[in-house]
Amino acid sequence: MTERTAEERDGVDDHVARWATFWKDDPRFAPEIEGALVRMNDIAKWARRQDAAAFAGNEDFTLEDFKTLHALMVQPYPTEATPAQLAEATHVTRAAMTSRLDRLVAAGLVTREVDPTDRRRVLVRPTGKGREEWDKHIFEGMARERKLLGALTYEELVRLNALLRKVLRSLEH
Repeated sequence: MTERTAEERDGVDDHVARWATFWKDDPRFAPEIEGALVRMNDIAKWARRQDAAAFAGNEDFTLEDFKTLHALMVQPYPTEATPAQLAEATHVTRAAMTSRLDRLVAAGLVTREVDPTDRRRVLVRPTGKGREEWDKHIFEGMARERKLLGALTYEELVRLNALLRKVLRSLEH
């Protein structure tokens, strides 16, 4: 692992250094891999905490409501989806999705109607009010994300994306 000055170090460097005391001579221990994975995990935790804090105390529109509306707005066909498609996209059970949709329908953010071409299917669609609510919250979230990665220049963000893309592509294949 590369030596860093005190100003360059972060808490993960200390974590990796503690591990290195046990395995410094073991070739199976890769400090740069450990550091990268812990940092990515920590950054993701920061983002989740900021999102949770942004919706804390708002019983009228929760983070779960936003995630459901977001899935509806960005899924492959953003004009409509079935409850099952939304449950899959948000990684919740169908019962949990029914509860979420009940809240969103009651708030006037989505409609839930029987598909006129197949009465066995229910279609969920965003309302104008739902699109406005999503638009407001998506840009607030983007501002949080911009702040989260604000330490990086544009060129550094491009490089970071290229490196992360390379890792993801290797995992996808």
